[in-house]
Amino acid sequence: MVRALRAAFPLRDILYVGDTARVPYGNKSAETVQTYSREIVDFLEQKGAERIVAACNTASALAVESLVKTRQVPVHGMIESGVAAAVAAGEGPVGVIGTPATIASGAYQKALAKARPGLRVVAQATPLFVPLVEEGWLEGEVTEKVARQYLEPLIREKIRVLVLACTHYPLLKGVLGKVLGAGVRLVDSSEACAESLKATEASRAEKGELKIYLTDEPGPFLGRVESFLGKGAVASIERIHLPHG
Repeated sequence: MVRALRAAFPLRDILYVGDTARVPYGNKSAETVQTYSREIVDFLEQKGAERIVAACNTASALAVESLVKTRQVPVHGMIESGVAAAVAAGEGPVGVIGTPATIASGAYQKALAKARPGLRVVAQATPLFVPLVEEGWLEGEVTEKVARQYLEPLIREKIRVLVLACTHYPLLKGVLGKVLGAGVRLVDSSEACAESLKATEASRAEKGELKIYLTDEPGPFLGRVESFLGKGAVASIERIHLPHG
């Protein structure tokens, strides 16, 4: 998500909270995800954030609706823009892959059905994709076998569009594209969200700094970020303590 936001807003400052002490969110209850999300939004508001993006599809599915109603600053999720991009990508059945919590919430399925009544939607929880990405296993025999196992029901349904309803999943586009074939369009919910914000955000020149706050020791986190965004992309990285963290 940060990479997509930096591409869309190269001159805007970005404050990023990585809840590294409490992830993954995808196997937690709705109540827990909502509590964690409130705590992060409280922190970002205290830091002066003018617009907040829930750069997590699980938080978008389970917490954003309540946050929008209770916050002074705009809070954006991933679902609305991801659904719009999926519908615009073409006709035919749409697949959705995400964490168990995101899929179980039905948020994408309901939004897609509302956007295009009668649309065939095939949703599949794909929890092993997250640890594969975090281990850096973005390609290879093991990752491809896992992808084929998960995607087989979607292939049977002849999906034409696949929504990547987790911000980890775009890093697996190569494998997903190989397994699904060239006839299936991949929709990156992060890119869709960044583009939708770009359409509404006024142009402003700041320092273009990325400040990272983590709820656990940074460890190899900085190296991973720089491998995605480039050397020197991070202005600062700091550990923070949130309630219950």
